[in-house]
Amino acid sequence: MSVTIAIIGCLDTKGEEMAYLRDEIESTGNRAWIVDTGVLEPPAFEANTPREAVARAAGSSMEELIAKKDRGHAMTVMSQGAAAIVHVLYTNSEIDGAIAAGGSANTTIGAAAMRSLPVGFPKLIVSTLACGDVSDWVGTRDITMMYSVVDIAGINRISAAILRNAANAVTAMASGKREEKSTSRPLIAASMFGVTTPCVTGARRLLEQAGFEVIVFHATGTGGKTMEGLIEDGYFAGVLDLTTTELADELVGGILSAGPERLTAAGSLGIPQVVSVGATDMVNFSSAPPPGFQDRLFYKHNPTVTLMRTTAAECEKLGDEIAGKIAAAKGPAAILLPLDGVSAIDKRDEAFDDPVAREALFEAIRSGHGDAELIELSCHINDIAFAEAAAEKLIAMIREATA
Repeated sequence: MSVTIAIIGCLDTKGEEMAYLRDEIESTGNRAWIVDTGVLEPPAFEANTPREAVARAAGSSMEELIAKKDRGHAMTVMSQGAAAIVHVLYTNSEIDGAIAAGGSANTTIGAAAMRSLPVGFPKLIVSTLACGDVSDWVGTRDITMMYSVVDIAGINRISAAILRNAANAVTAMASGKREEKSTSRPLIAASMFGVTTPCVTGARRLLEQAGFEVIVFHATGTGGKTMEGLIEDGYFAGVLDLTTTELADELVGGILSAGPERLTAAGSLGIPQVVSVGATDMVNFSSAPPPGFQDRLFYKHNPTVTLMRTTAAECEKLGDEIAGKIAAAKGPAAILLPLDGVSAIDKRDEAFDDPVAREALFEAIRSGHGDAELIELSCHINDIAFAEAAAEKLIAMIREATA
């Protein structure tokens, strides 16, 4: 069975390369759908979706973009338009995969379009920028980035081989794509870190026994952003957010922040959520922390990550933030406090044991949780009793909400 691949690119500056991708895809018996995102020069060939349609999809026009003579503005408009066009093509089942290739402009526009597509839909970008940090383009989607090795500037023996491989890769992904087996099991989002693994693993097993499917996100900044994004996309019936450590990195300046919107999606949509304070005793840095923290308490987690203990003052701020966000939730929400410690190294005789900091965290939550239910348990976060309490609470909230 043949597939159709959307090729997203500027047919003025990258016309030759887009034509090469088209020809490679079609040489295998598949189809290409060209989305032209060029602006200045005439297109090298006719596109299935012309640039005028892309601009209109973003509420603009080619005349306006040409007259404005602002490259940055044009990229923004064409990115928005390409995203809208590609999403419609996907929704109408007209494409089975998407590919783009180029430098910063084509990478930016192609990535914007691909971020409008759901997780699991084949997406690939050949980019001159794919040898470094690609988080700005990938975002929270499963975009495959392939380094172009040479500039995307004409077809030569190196660029031809790489573009051919990319075309074959995306058509293979699309050809192998199949619908997952349908299941009636509601989805649960859960947050986990290495130092809260026993807790989340225990809760996950109980939730699965109760008929739920649990999707676990690693609380590494990107993991939290992805979880929040998929919650907004409507994937989940409930959220087990036991590991809110990314808030500490956002507050103090660590390397694993998920941004200020962390811990907001479930509340804004009214999705049942059970929240705790897992790993809020720590801030993540690379092997050497930045200047200004030399007098703090550190723990070498592994050769590339050093943890820093949050202070009582920082914990108080974290408690205020967690309580405030949960108090504002539009749906059922509960906060569970493990009074004997919030991570594997925050317990008696461990490196980050600090009763004063814990109490500052807990007291701030007690003072600001509003109408959200607050449950305090005389156990450690990784005790099975805590995992059971968290899972049972979420199950009860979901069942009550859907009764």
